[in-house]
Parts: sequence; structure tokens; C-alpha cells
Amino acid sequence: MNQETPLLELKDLQISFTSSTGVVDAVRGVNLSIYPGQSVAIVGESGSGKSTTAMSIIGLLPGSGRVTGGEILWEGEDISTLSSKQMEKYRGSEIGLVPQDPMSNLNPVWKIGTQVKEALKANNVVPGSEMDERVTQLLEEAGLPDAERRAKQYPHEFSGGMRQRALIAIGMAARPKLLIADEPTSALDVTVQKRILDHLDSLTKEHGTAVLFITHDLGLAAERAEHLVVMHRGRIVESGPSLQILRDPQHPYTKRLVKAAPSLASARIRAAQEQGLESAELLAPKASTDEVVIRVENLTREFDVRGAKGDKKELLAVDDVTFDLRKGTTLALVGESGSGKSTVANMILNLIDPTSGKVYYKGTDLSTLRGRELFDMRRKLQVVFQNPYGSLDPMYSIYRCIEEPLLVHKVGSRKEREQRVAELLDMVSMPRSTMRRYPNELSGGQRQRIAVARALALNPEVIVLDEAVSALDVLVQNQILKLLSGLQEDLGLSYLFITHDLAVVRQTADDVAVMRQGKLVEFGTADEIFANPREDYTRNLIDSVPGLGVELGVGTTL
Repeated sequence: MNQETPLLELKDLQISFTSSTGVVDAVRGVNLSIYPGQSVAIVGESGSGKSTTAMSIIGLLPGSGRVTGGEILWEGEDISTLSSKQMEKYRGSEIGLVPQDPMSNLNPVWKIGTQVKEALKANNVVPGSEMDERVTQLLEEAGLPDAERRAKQYPHEFSGGMRQRALIAIGMAARPKLLIADEPTSALDVTVQKRILDHLDSLTKEHGTAVLFITHDLGLAAERAEHLVVMHRGRIVESGPSLQILRDPQHPYTKRLVKAAPSLASARIRAAQEQGLESAELLAPKASTDEVVIRVENLTREFDVRGAKGDKKELLAVDDVTFDLRKGTTLALVGESGSGKSTVANMILNLIDPTSGKVYYKGTDLSTLRGRELFDMRRKLQVVFQNPYGSLDPMYSIYRCIEEPLLVHKVGSRKEREQRVAELLDMVSMPRSTMRRYPNELSGGQRQRIAVARALALNPEVIVLDEAVSALDVLVQNQILKLLSGLQEDLGLSYLFITHDLAVVRQTADDVAVMRQGKLVEFGTADEIFANPREDYTRNLIDSVPGLGVELGVGTTL
């Protein structure tokens, strides 16, 4: 497969951005080769320079970014100095791109078929008369059923996974020699992610296309790429065959990444259990308490939706769900998008009313609470949302963000509140000086720590974590999970963890409730469910965790 001459070669590549404070070197002396048909993954946390490196290859550096040194050789020719007009010859037809966010990378007012057609027109791939046929063929290849009909629909009529497939069809439209896949599945459920990656795999093999994955998921990189490149602060710190790096990382940063990756931790837990060892990788304190703090009984929720012809229909979003959350433990509520897990959380938080069924908090039926009682109950149940960028008011200082629940519930004098905010910042390992800063001055992980601090402000007993770590890099994710685990032990908190990431569940949960299409299909301890899931659906969810099949052994890392 590895032919002698590389398809793409980066030689001592340097990329800089000009900002108001001066010049920032984003990529420093990167060397990388990709051969025809090869799959390579660049792994690193946010800000490591991985996406910047990829975008420079296709001549799409954002803002003031420019190549300030080195060469980008495409089949031996340096393309780093070409103008945007000259680069058009390579974009699409030679180098394809599957961008990260399927929501914002499709034009909402154009039909999907029109957007695929644009890619074909731009690269003069097929004559006009064959356009529609080729569009259908590409969408079918990308795994979209009923492609002819789908081509006539708009992006908002597609799910996230379907939009991602449309982007793959656009990326592969002109049969490029190299496809750059920038976090191609980070926003998707594990099962959808697996289907799309399997499909991408067979598609690229069929056409002999080389793939460059940009990802922060080491499990995904291990499973999908032959060659792994680890980037940290603009430099390559390690490079080599994927499994070799994962089994025997050399650089301290790679060791930290491998240790923090939830999917690889799950693989280690599995290996440890098979060898009869107690694994230290579990973050959840294995609680033995049977005291129930939240009881959900026969919970059902229907929504009125409009059918295809505009007629009214009922959607059964949650269908007769019953489970308990034990005091001081973590219950993970898992399932694919649309399984009803967030609707259940919203009913527990009393944000939407059940159509039928009850939620009990320590024996009190929450539906009976009104006015003051309900207001007081809000102190006991708090929530940390998925998106750290959307859950803090950008106009509030960090001090005001954390102080707000204390003010609303009239807790303490001004001086006492100040003291409490300082304590909370200590709890989440943030410096007290953060009080004077604003959300836009913090990273995603720091914002999520502030969101946790705010949730703790009123000394709650239960915290609902709605996909609270899914938007974070693996190292930051690991820090937040450890923080939550430590707080749970110190404060006796009970967590309801809503997630589609089973690797994280394996590390953190005591009990697991699996939802599918509104129904609870399986419930048990994390150990039981991972060791022998009863349902095919649950087994499929577990088997879809990227990297879970990577043979690591227990003592391989650190």
C-alpha cells in the first residue's frame, strides 16, 4: 500500500496568527507524510494546532492565519504559497474535506441534493445531464437510505448523523485522493458514529482514498488509523503506528492522553476484570447504600406533533419509565439521541410536567409542590448543562454567575456570599482571582468548573449532569470527572448522569438505566450491564464505544 512517494508531505511547517497582542505561533515545525491509501490521525486537545495544520493543507486557514515557514508538498509540488484562486484546482478534486459541525456546515436554505451538486459543478466531475443520478449515487454511497427522496429535503429535516453523511457525500463527490475528516463524529451518538466511520472506511478503501482524521478521541484514532500523530502546543511530540503508541507511549503528554481516554480506560477495566484484578481506573465510589433519594414511577410524557400532512399526532417521548437513584451514588441514564433521556431529566427537575406517572424526592411527590415549596425544592436539585458556552451569562462576571442562586434564594449577607463564592471556587480548583473575570475569558473546561460551582452553591443533594462532559477534550473531561467524583465523596452528592458516552459511564456510574425510544429497556449495576447486557440494543451501544476493542492489557500504560 505504501508507495514510495508520499501523497502529502509537510516539511517543517510553521503557521502564525496575528492578534492585537502580536504574533502567535500556532504550529511550530511540523513534519508529516501521508501515502496513497493510508489512514493517519492527528490527536491532541483544543488549541494543540491539529485543525490549523489540517486547514493549511487545503488553504483554508481562518482569519489572520498564514504559513510562515516550511513547505506543504502535494505529490512533490509546494502548494503552501499558492493563491486562493490557484488552490481551487486542488480543493475537492484532489483534497476533500468533511468539516466538524454538521449543523453549521450545510446551507439551511438549500436542498441537500443542491449542495452535493455544487461540489460536482465546482470540480467539473460529471456532465450536467448525469448530475442528479450522481447526487443520488453519492448519497447512497454515504449510507443515506432512500437517497433520491432525501436529496430533495433540507438540512433541518435531517438528523445529526444524516447531515454528517451528506457532508461525507460532498467531501467524496470529486473522488479526492485525500480526505480530511475534522472531528467527523464528535457530535454524534456512539452507534451512529460507528456506522458512519465503518461506512467512511469502506468508502475510502473502495476508492483508494487516504484519510487524515483530526480528533481528540484516542480510542477512535486507535481503531481507525494506522498511523498516529500526537500534537501538543503546536508541535508533534510523538508519531508512529497507532497501536504501538497506545501500548507504549513515550512522551509524558501522550502518556497523560492515554491514561485519560475514557474508552481506553474501559478497555483496561475489562482487561483487569478478565484477569480478576481490582481496577483503580473506576472514578465512582462503589456505594452500598440503599436509601432512595429520587424515585421515578411509571413516568410517561406525550408531545403534540404535526404529521407529514399537517395533521395532529401524539409523540410518546417517554413511555412508562420507573427507576431509583440511590443516595450518594451515580445513576447513568443512557441511550441514543431521541431515546427520551433528557425529557426524563426535565421532568425530574420539574421543568416539564409528566403526562402521567410520578417523581418522588425522598418520598415527596414533586407534582404536589406549588409556590414556595417548589421554590425551596429547587435548592435540593441542581443541574449542569451540556454546553459550557451557553450555560453562563456572558454579561455576568464569574462572581455574579456563582452568586446568582444565593441571591435568588436570599442566602447570607453580601460578605457571607462573597465568602461562599470563594469557597466554591476552591472546591472546583479554580483560583479566587477568577471572580473578576468573564465567561469569554475562560476555556470550555474552566467554564464547566464554574457551572459545577454554581450548581453546588445552594448545597444540593442531587445534581443532574446533562451530557456535562461531552463537549470537552479528553484531558479536561477526565479532570471534571475526577472533580465530580471527589465532590460526591466529600459532600455525599447523588448524580443523575445523562449521556450517550458509554466509555464515561463505565468509569463513573454505580447504576445504569438504558433507554430506547422512550422505554427503559435495561436497568442494573454498571458491572452487571457491562459484563453481560441482556438486550442486543445495550450490547450494541457498548460494542460501539471506539477503542473498546483495542487490546491494551492492564499494565501497558503508566
